[in-house]
Amino acid sequence: MWCLMKKIVVLTGAGISAESGIQTFRDGDGLWKKYRFEDLATPEAWNRDPELVLEFYNWRRKKVWEAEPNAGHRALVKLEQKFDVQIITQNVDDLHERAGSKNVLHLHGELKKARSTVDPNLVYELKTWELKMGDKCEKGSQLRPHIVWFGEPVPMIEPAKNIVSKADIFLIIGTSMVVYPAASLVIYVLPDKPKYYIDPKAFPVGGISNLNVIKKTAGDGVPELVEQLMKGS
Repeated sequence: MWCLMKKIVVLTGAGISAESGIQTFRDGDGLWKKYRFEDLATPEAWNRDPELVLEFYNWRRKKVWEAEPNAGHRALVKLEQKFDVQIITQNVDDLHERAGSKNVLHLHGELKKARSTVDPNLVYELKTWELKMGDKCEKGSQLRPHIVWFGEPVPMIEPAKNIVSKADIFLIIGTSMVVYPAASLVIYVLPDKPKYYIDPKAFPVGGISNLNVIKKTAGDGVPELVEQLMKGS
């Protein structure tokens, strides 16, 4: 007898990518430590010094090109054998996709893409980790990183809210739950639906019912939870 698969919605943050060697924005190394995010990841920074912004994102993009999915990413793919899985990620890397996840929504953009500075609908896949001054869209304007910068609207937040509201099970992985608007998504999950929060620094979120806190890394906690969910399905 055919039955509808339960829907698992997963919100992931920097913690899951960190285990693949991708540092968080605030963890940068070398010369980047002397810069504030206002100098590198805002529209004002782009207008002031686009070459510096491109250099910073080239450094980040190269790190992503060299990274590989970890046990946390791979475990989420396994869920697709028995569940309808939708991943919503705050991360700008493509490790979920490379691990094999089929449905991934990027809230904050994608490092391996660039977009036009005159037409945000013109988005291009990058073939290399470098994006340079002089790289232009078909309308002749400079390409910029396809990233939601600080101070810019998050266009995918409304679709994300809609997805979350339909979750039968909600997973939160590797995020501090303090970066908005992503952190607000949990309130759109129906109160009676089970929720799991996996992070070494995870904490009970006030006002959220049925929340199970798992103080483990994504590499350890996600495979364990996936096994539990697979057996109980």
